[in-house]
Formats: sequence, C-alpha cells, structure tokens
Amino acid sequence: MNSIIAIVGRPNVGKSTLFNRLVQGREAIVDSVSGVTRDRHYGKSDWNGKEFSVIDTGGYAIGSDDIFEEEIRKQVALAIDEADLIVFVVDVEDGITPMDAEVAKLLRKVKKPIFIAVNKVDNAMRDADAVEFYNLGLGDYHTISSINGSGTGELLDAIAEKIPAPEEVDLEKKELPRFAVVGRPNAGKSSFINALIGEDRNIVTNIAGTTRDSIDTKYNRFGFDFNLVDTAGIRKKSRVKEDLEFYSVMRAVRSIEYSDVIILVIDATRGFEGQDQNIFWLAEKNRKGVVILINKWDLVEKETNTMRDYEAKVKEQIAPFTDVPIVFISALTKQRLFKAIETAVEVFENRKNRIPTSKFNDVMLEVVKNYPPPAIKGKFVKIKYCMQLPTQTPQFAFFCNLPQYVRDPYRRFVENKLREIYDFSGVPITIYFRQK
Repeated sequence: MNSIIAIVGRPNVGKSTLFNRLVQGREAIVDSVSGVTRDRHYGKSDWNGKEFSVIDTGGYAIGSDDIFEEEIRKQVALAIDEADLIVFVVDVEDGITPMDAEVAKLLRKVKKPIFIAVNKVDNAMRDADAVEFYNLGLGDYHTISSINGSGTGELLDAIAEKIPAPEEVDLEKKELPRFAVVGRPNAGKSSFINALIGEDRNIVTNIAGTTRDSIDTKYNRFGFDFNLVDTAGIRKKSRVKEDLEFYSVMRAVRSIEYSDVIILVIDATRGFEGQDQNIFWLAEKNRKGVVILINKWDLVEKETNTMRDYEAKVKEQIAPFTDVPIVFISALTKQRLFKAIETAVEVFENRKNRIPTSKFNDVMLEVVKNYPPPAIKGKFVKIKYCMQLPTQTPQFAFFCNLPQYVRDPYRRFVENKLREIYDFSGVPITIYFRQK
C-alpha cells in the first residue's frame, strides 16, 4: 500500500501550489485569498521509484468564528492522525506566526516523520531568513519555492528516504483478490453487497453516508473466491459537516489503493456525475481494474435504446479509457448481480494477463512496421524490440532509436492496438518507449 503524505499549515502559505506541483497538475484551486481550500484534495505522485498519495488540507486557523475554519481544523487533525508522513508548509515572508506555533505544537506530539517546507524562498536573502524556523522545535527545514519548483527536488529526496521501498511483486503468489465497491454516498454499495451474499451484513438506510468504515466480506460461491470491500461514499462537498466523514473517505481511498479491482457503483437516477469521474480517475491513476455498475436500473424509464445511449454517455466521459465493462444492475431486484461479479473476475484475470515476449514481438513489431511513428524534424523512429514488463499491472516497453520523438497520439495508437488484439478490458495499460 502506498504511503500517504499530508500537506498542512495555516491559510495562504502555498500548500495547494505545492500539492499541484507534486501531483503534476492543477487539481487544487490556488488564490491569494486565504481559505480557498475548504475540501480535501487527493493526488498521486512518485519520486525515485517510490509512489505515494498526497492530501492537500485546508489552512489551519485559530481564533476564528468561521464554521469552515472550525471544520478545517478538525480535518487537519484527522489528516495528521491518518497520514504516514507530514509536510508542514510555512511562509518565509511572514516568519513564525501564532498559527504556525499552534500547528507546530500539534505536530510535536506526533511520532511520524515531519518535514518543514519553508515556502517562497526564491533568493539568497530569503534563504538566510529561513533560519528562524528552527525555533519551531521540529528539527531541520527545507527551503522551497512551490511556484517555480526551487528546492522541491531536495524535499522529495528527503521524503523518499522515509518511504518504504516497494515490495517485490511475486506474480505467481496466490492471494485472495480484493474487489473494492466504491462510489458516491447512497449509490447502493452496501445494498449490492448484501444482495450478493444473501444477508444483511452491512447497514443500509436511505441516509447518505451510513457506511463509515471499509468493511471486508469474503465471497465464496459459484466457484468464485475473493474479498469484497464496502467503502464509505466519496463525496465532493461544498460544505464540510462532519470530521468523521473525512476519516471515512481516507479509508476509502486506502481501500482503492489496496484492492485489485474497483467496482464503481453509479446511481442510475442521477447519472455519471463529476464526482463519479473523480473516483474513476483515482482508480485509473492507481492502475486498478475497473468495472462500472449502473445501479437502480429498475427505477429508470426505458425506451428502445435507453441502455445503449446511457452507456455511450458514460464512455464519452471516461475517454480515452473506453473499454471499461459497464453492467446495468438493480441491487433491490437482484437483476444482473451475478453478471456484475463475473465481469469483475474477468477484469481481475485480464489484469494478470501475461504475453510471451516472442509472440508479443511477432504481433506488435508487424503493427509498428505497417504504421510507424511519424517523422519529426526529419528524424525517423525505428522500433526494434518490445516486451511486457514483469510488473503487477500490464506495462509494456518498446525499444527504439529515438524515444524522445514518440508523441502522445502514437502512444494512444499503440495502446488501442494492444487493446484491440489482446483482452485488457477494464485494465489501465502503461506504455514506455525506451532507448535501445
């Protein structure tokens, strides 16, 4: 399981800018006004061969009557409790403030690796000013400028040293597969599991957020043997109401990382919304197999092509990863439940699919010979050899003379051909072009 790193600090010190830099995207809103980040953001990152999850928390504030800031304080405390490592961001321009001292007081009680990131250090004078932060009593600090990336490499080097090395994957090792049932609150995740196992193992109500923790249930019927994990609903909230929910969502994210196949349950009456997309891409970033279940299909008024049109809309929203199985079910009437599990097992098997190198070369070298990468600046890319890498998820290496000239459209072409020829339905594929 990947380590979780929480970025904490008072408002407007640059936590979200650092988060965006670490996950190499613009997932968190950045503004000069303090308190912009009210909800939490999750992202994936890697450094020196070690993968980890990053959480951007809201700014820790004291002495405020703002209901958001009160709840943000609770979220920060929970993030500190659940995370494996903590990055405490401070601002060199302001020096140590009372709020910084309050956060430091909280962190001194924590028996976890803590990294002080002194932000906005973009010249030598500010570098000297950073010495003040030794007074926080948390040891050494790292000077960074999250807006231009200065010093973030050294910070990540220090973080990577504290993250355990990835375990060697034994592809032959027989372990019980883990299928995580995820989705928004009240989509019918617990009802689906209860209907599948034939007993009311998990509490079900029409109140969103009934399931608080990730619950494992062993399924051993009809020749199938695996663990089903019921998770708390992952919602995007405009208003934070319960600190307990933050803890539940973190557990759900951990369950995604620790599972083999993600069963994403959608409420058919609400459609495939933005938060469903976020959960889907979280599973894809973690390179998990994915099956989409459209639940409550019995409540939808149907015409001749309703199912086909609904499926087309979902595939449009998850493009370009469109060969994800979509099954229309009803947990209430038990419609197509067995089909859903059968499909999840097929995706699990696809994820383990191994192609012999000789056969892979015979097929794929013929494909790239007929459709070679386009020439760029008069340079022609020649692919000589290819193989599937010995990894837990499908990853492929193509060895060529000029890998730097292979563009994303050609990568997508190769991936589409791979999916067309071999069965990787529901499974993310990673393709590398390397120097021969």
